Amino acid sequence: MSSESWIVIPARYQAQRFPGKPLALLHGRPMVVWVLEACRQVKQTSNVVVATDDQRIAEVVRACGGRVEMTASHHKSGTERLAEIADRNPQVKWFVNVQGDEPGIDPRLIDRVISLLVERDDPDLLVSAGSVLKDSDAYRSPHVVKVVVDLKGKALYFSRSPIPFYQDENSALQIMQEDRSGVLQHLGIYGYSGSFLRNLKCQPSGVLAASENLEQLNWLENGYAIEILECSSPWSGIDTPEELEHFASKWPGTMVG
Repeated sequence: MSSESWIVIPARYQAQRFPGKPLALLHGRPMVVWVLEACRQVKQTSNVVVATDDQRIAEVVRACGGRVEMTASHHKSGTERLAEIADRNPQVKWFVNVQGDEPGIDPRLIDRVISLLVERDDPDLLVSAGSVLKDSDAYRSPHVVKVVVDLKGKALYFSRSPIPFYQDENSALQIMQEDRSGVLQHLGIYGYSGSFLRNLKCQPSGVLAASENLEQLNWLENGYAIEILECSSPWSGIDTPEELEHFASKWPGTMVG
């Protein structure tokens, strides 16, 4: 078990499309608690922290025995919130960002991310994950972030739009699932070094990241490579109350599977 790796769950109350999302109930428990419980099952580290700027979230997390780090309210992304944690804790070498709207995250995937960071021991290594798109609705949905990867599994581009463009959209799903065309549904997990996070404020802002409102594009625009671990998880992040209702109807309330 690595003592130099932390899992941090950034959680903010004022989500634009879903205010109060971390505390929304899923099978009778707040969503952030499901994410916390999944992270507690990780074998590679026992250091799990919820980073928030909201006392309501902090109280819920502490009530179930979780650790909380209060952060500033001005952060524009989860990674910025983690950067504040990294500044305070220079002894931590590796961080995994598990977004607070991923209650179905598989602990084994988090273990894979930590293992890759530790094995490569590269401060510039960025890691994320994706799963095969399950249907054409997800492919077209602006709420589902897609990532296309190269032949070595590194991200080429992330988008809320359907990528790549298929001339025959009717065959797109078959191509994606059978021919493995390199497009995946992005999952809300990132692995990076503490030094990367501590230098985050020095990165120029990218045009693509602003247009898509996707922080990971800023890293690509700044020349970083992002390795994408493919997994078979059918679950993804939750952005709206309607998505939460749909998720609850499909998800059995188990951490792995």
